[in-house]
Amino acid sequence: MDSSVPPSTGQRSDERTGEPRVRRRDRHGRGMRGPVAPPQVPLAASRAQLFGDLVQDSVERLERRFPQLQDVEFVVAEVPVPGGPDSGWNDEAVPLGGLVAAAGGRPARIVVYRRPVEIRTKTRDDRALLVHEIVVEQVAELLGLEPETVDPRYGENGPDGD
Repeated sequence: MDSSVPPSTGQRSDERTGEPRVRRRDRHGRGMRGPVAPPQVPLAASRAQLFGDLVQDSVERLERRFPQLQDVEFVVAEVPVPGGPDSGWNDEAVPLGGLVAAAGGRPARIVVYRRPVEIRTKTRDDRALLVHEIVVEQVAELLGLEPETVDPRYGENGPDGD
């Protein structure tokens, strides 16, 4: 069984020049694929990064009024740990934030739980309002003040107060 077709070497050649063709991913001449948006555009930020930015914005607003907050650590956690130290929550109420007092040379820590907050809000504006209220409540508890003292606009127009 003789065949006039030579055995394949795994490379295809250009029929016109006889040179091996270079395979590339740009099959339709539209250029190489790349990211949809550059990294500095908010579209490229993850939900966790956007949530962290909301917390940071709220903290910056409060630090102007209370410089002692410079020594407080603000943390975003995904979800609260059930039965953790000083959890104080049950099956009916999931905390949206928490306060860990300073101890052993470690600064005080205010924690905002991302997933419970996201579940309770629909829009970015609602989320920003709720995050700010959580931060205000935790700062008020830390400083031993009323939330209205920490932020005079506290509770004016939250998701339920429209």
